[in-house]
Amino acid sequence: MTFDQSVYEYLKTVPKGKVVTYGMIAHAIGRPRASRQVGNALHRNPTPVVVPCHRVVNREGRLAPAFAFGGIDVQAALLRAEGVEVNDGYVDLDRYLWDGR
Repeated sequence: MTFDQSVYEYLKTVPKGKVVTYGMIAHAIGRPRASRQVGNALHRNPTPVVVPCHRVVNREGRLAPAFAFGGIDVQAALLRAEGVEVNDGYVDLDRYLWDGR
């Protein structure tokens, strides 16, 4: 499985209404120092409806300013549609961060 495929397969497990960070994905796929590579893989996501890249935020809960599929407003709208509150471009990680279970 390629790096990108590993990212996509992991991200498919993140439930609606939850978010993960780039670093969490990198760690989960066995590449803990590859957070930036995770971001690059998400920009290449061939199936954004199937692979929910809108559920990925940075370690502070900030949305992606350059969300590849429509920008930060689209990412915020997709998260809100799943019940995630977005305030000033941030998600409350204490409330919405997925623990992987």
